[in-house]
Amino acid sequence: MSIEVKDISKSYGEQKALDAVSFSINKGEIVGFLGPNGAGKSTLMKILTTFINADSGTALVNGSDVSEQQKAVQKSVGYLPEHNPLYLDLYVREYLSFNADVYQVKKSRIDEVIQLTGLTPESHKKIGELSKGYRQRVGLATALLHDPEVLILDEPTTGLDPNQLVEIRELIKNIGKNKTVFLSTHIMQEVEAICDRVIIINNGKIVTDKKLNNLVKDQEQVLEVEFDKQVDAALLEKLPNLVASKNTTGFTWELTFATTKDMRPSLFDFAQDNGLKTLQLTLKSKNLETVFREMTKKK
Repeated sequence: MSIEVKDISKSYGEQKALDAVSFSINKGEIVGFLGPNGAGKSTLMKILTTFINADSGTALVNGSDVSEQQKAVQKSVGYLPEHNPLYLDLYVREYLSFNADVYQVKKSRIDEVIQLTGLTPESHKKIGELSKGYRQRVGLATALLHDPEVLILDEPTTGLDPNQLVEIRELIKNIGKNKTVFLSTHIMQEVEAICDRVIIINNGKIVTDKKLNNLVKDQEQVLEVEFDKQVDAALLEKLPNLVASKNTTGFTWELTFATTKDMRPSLFDFAQDNGLKTLQLTLKSKNLETVFREMTKKK
């Protein structure tokens, strides 16, 4: 396992940021860590990168305990925090050279990470002269300097324009071919484009942990159907597995079923048995954003 988290809890005064959180991540996985603001994402990432200690529980990164073997963890983790700390008055190569000394890696590694992160055309500039997209690349290059096995990225694309978003996503995806990547974000399209698996946290607790494809498929099925005439809602309640019905416009209904079984044949049979014709029938797939809202909505 690249990352193992077991019963991690953390409180700030009366506020419980993490409540017995547990999960594990295999080597080579790209995992999206999702949750609303204040859910505990950044707290857990700071624990995994040894910036803060948990109140209870254990966490291992590449087999090293984050509280007892901090140096070993730091050597195997590359971390890009949400607010990318950079010295804006330094040149790109100067800044990377400074960090190479800190990590005690060969200076030849600087050229490697510059090429890997696409910084070559801007590497002669001061960091303060770079766009935010290229500053993020500098942060990623710094996190990769010591060739870590695990990358932990906290909101890596915040504030980027659409073109920069695509570039950084592709960069992270390519890096993830050889490393374990654990990233938090509020951008659902980013997770859908990059990640193999999704962990969602809400109020300090894990509410789901699934492969991305399974997470969307395992939800309720929604069908949009247009009949040839008005239908009484009481009649629709006879449909098996129906949990909600909504008359959207005219003779059109949105029907929600608590099953992953294809309900379209049953709906055709229902219409025939009740003297109805189906003029239009559409299976509406739920996307990650819909699933996220349902799993993190306030109760």
